[in-house]
Amino acid sequence: MSSEENAMGIPDESEFLDPHFGEDFSESDWEQLEKEFGFERETPHLEENLCTVTIVGRPNVGKSTLVNRFLGRREAVVEDFPGVTRDRISYIADWGGQRFWVQDTGGWDPNVKGIHGAIARQAETAMETADVIVMVVDTKVGITETDAVMARKLHGASVPVILVANKFDSDMQYADMAEFYALGLGDPWPVSAQHGRGGADVLDEILRSFPDQPRQPSITEGPRRVALVGKPNVGKSSLLNKIAGEERSVVDDVAGTTVDPVDSLVQLDGHLWKFIDTAGLRKKVKNAQGHEYYASLRTRGVIDAAEVCLFMIDSSEPVSEQDQRVLSMILDAGKALVLVFNKWDLMTEDRRWELERDIEQQLAHIPWVRRVNISAKTGRALQKLEPYMEEALENWDKRITTGQLNTWLRATMAQNPPPMKGGRIPRVLFATQASTQPPVIVLFTTGFLDAGYRRYLERKFREAFGFEGTPVRIAVRVRERRQK
Repeated sequence: MSSEENAMGIPDESEFLDPHFGEDFSESDWEQLEKEFGFERETPHLEENLCTVTIVGRPNVGKSTLVNRFLGRREAVVEDFPGVTRDRISYIADWGGQRFWVQDTGGWDPNVKGIHGAIARQAETAMETADVIVMVVDTKVGITETDAVMARKLHGASVPVILVANKFDSDMQYADMAEFYALGLGDPWPVSAQHGRGGADVLDEILRSFPDQPRQPSITEGPRRVALVGKPNVGKSSLLNKIAGEERSVVDDVAGTTVDPVDSLVQLDGHLWKFIDTAGLRKKVKNAQGHEYYASLRTRGVIDAAEVCLFMIDSSEPVSEQDQRVLSMILDAGKALVLVFNKWDLMTEDRRWELERDIEQQLAHIPWVRRVNISAKTGRALQKLEPYMEEALENWDKRITTGQLNTWLRATMAQNPPPMKGGRIPRVLFATQASTQPPVIVLFTTGFLDAGYRRYLERKFREAFGFEGTPVRIAVRVRERRQK
């Protein structure tokens, strides 16, 4: 019998546990880890109060193109037909070292109804919360009736208003700009958002117009960020509107109404939250066209930027391949997670049995996720969402001390040691929780631990410490043998 097994055939824990297993690390220990294993600890987040500039105008004057020009990257969804931007969306921009919010809006028209009327109300709300307003007009078209109505509305604004004449592609158009003085908003700024002409001058003017303090609190790292994600028409916008108590997202019976992400600060019973409504993901990105393709990419970005995801599934339909794909994106991003089954008001006894079977077959790999059955339409069980989000985020942020972790790991590995590799049992030199958000447990070993054994460790870890609502990652760093 080898030295790695005793008379009972059970490995001695001293063979695969370091004698100093369980000691907390000093700063010099961390520096040694970073040097030897190429590992870095997490860094704190930055909190800022930022001013907001809101871009308004009638449909198809180039607002989203101007937003992208201000940002220096393609963020806002742009298409050659009007009405692509349906909600108000905020992005962080940086100009001359000063950071600020740029808020894009849907086209404003005072005489429309239905979904377009809802877009107009979104623009009006955005104008009420801005520190600076940029009204965009079309140099090639001139003043329209809608432009005139909007300008009269902005005459009463309590914040600076900057008039931008977009699509100014040639000096020959200076004569066309003269008529914009009739709007009563001062000098029009000639800009070509498509080609970048005049954008820097407008940005300088925006910064000069900002107040010393933002009109409303605007903190980049403050309220916890919640992403509403799921396939199209699952009820994400309806849920946001219900919990916000206002028509924050545009809702229509047609699937895919939301194209850009929509962010909204919502005060629930316990905390202020930042909810982000996302476009439903199509079956495959390559099957999407035009603005739908960019919207699907934007949804991925929203998941990455969120802290907790409310993953919404239509309880009246079978769990689909699309649902699985969205779930995979959330898990890959390592976000805290709450499983939300919507449209529970449509549930029947037969469908209830089928759904339980779907969950057992297709969602068995996430037993650590809390589940809530709601109806965004009727408001059923919405009060359960906040406690589940709080629990998921608390665990997403939670840290286990190195001493606790190694004491647990000593007992767990003694009970069920790792399988042998090449005639030897991998020995653990030390273990630590390397980071939070999500929790990452790093085992520094002399040999590889296979995926099955890491799943076993994760299961035992959850039994000991909980961590409901968050993924837990078990990482292995193998120390290379030193050359003799």
